[in-house]
Amino acid sequence: MLSVRLVQMIEDHAEELTRELIKDLQSNPRTPHYHRLTYEELHYRTYSVYKNLGHWISQKSEEPIATNYSDLAIRRYQEGVPLEEIVFALISTKNHLYAYVRATGLMDSAVELHQERELRRLVGNFFDKAIYNTVRAYEREAAADHPRSALKAA
Repeated sequence: MLSVRLVQMIEDHAEELTRELIKDLQSNPRTPHYHRLTYEELHYRTYSVYKNLGHWISQKSEEPIATNYSDLAIRRYQEGVPLEEIVFALISTKNHLYAYVRATGLMDSAVELHQERELRRLVGNFFDKAIYNTVRAYEREAAADHPRSALKAA
């Protein structure tokens, strides 16, 4: 069973995690389009993931994840953000979370290490769904925007 304390710790430190991730995204050479997005836009998206982590990883249905990340994909497509940058940002969001859990040093017993592994599995599953639905929606938006280009690529 996943430690409620571990999820609560992450949710309680959502603001710190968000600030660190935004700083990375707005300076990373792999995310140049994110340098132009407002702090508020990036904060809204990132903070909601970290602050509501327990909710996201406990979803029994993929539909809320699909809806949320499809909306994100369409918005980023309309802003001209390349798909690879979006995927990199999602992976970075996950990796910042993992680094934070490791850096806190709370994982010192076998039970806590097991809970961390379970957290990694649940978070990884959530981000897999988020990335899949982001890519799917982004590609659909691009195909609708340029139907002939999509046919040539196939």
